[in-house]
Amino acid sequence: MSPRRTTVEQSKGVFEVEWPLFGELSRSLALKVARTYDPEIVVGIATAGVIPGAVIAAILGREFHSMVVSRRFGTESVRETPAVLSAAPPTIRGKRVLVVDETCDTGDTIRLAVAAMVNAGASEVRTAVAFQTGSFTPDFHALATESTIILPWDREVLIDGELLLNPLYAEALKGR
Repeated sequence: MSPRRTTVEQSKGVFEVEWPLFGELSRSLALKVARTYDPEIVVGIATAGVIPGAVIAAILGREFHSMVVSRRFGTESVRETPAVLSAAPPTIRGKRVLVVDETCDTGDTIRLAVAAMVNAGASEVRTAVAFQTGSFTPDFHALATESTIILPWDREVLIDGELLLNPLYAEALKGR
């Protein structure tokens, strides 16, 4: 998972993404990819990159896989730098691969995923994100913004059996 900006102080406002907009951004991203690249396999970075990755793979009619690259050890602890927590799919050997994540800021997560693909024998690897939020420039992005991104699947989380506003975004969304 790429680090998302989680405080308004780090960003320029809050950008709440609803499902219809997410669908249009994924469609737009798939079309951008298709114009200049023909991936044989799409790999989504779990967890949040799996959603746009699967949508893009479906639109392009390509095989889809996921891999875990995360800053999280478990549900609570966070490491300073991301780590590859699952192997690249073995079917990528000799194939053109598109690595997809939901956002990219520093590019740390995507760089690790690309290195894993190259080490597993991919013939070519390109990157795509729904939101470019920082200095790293992926090969393809749907939207560039400095805002805090709140994705439709992140806005609410299950807490003690109840669907509640995600505590990570409570302050940013106060008064909305």
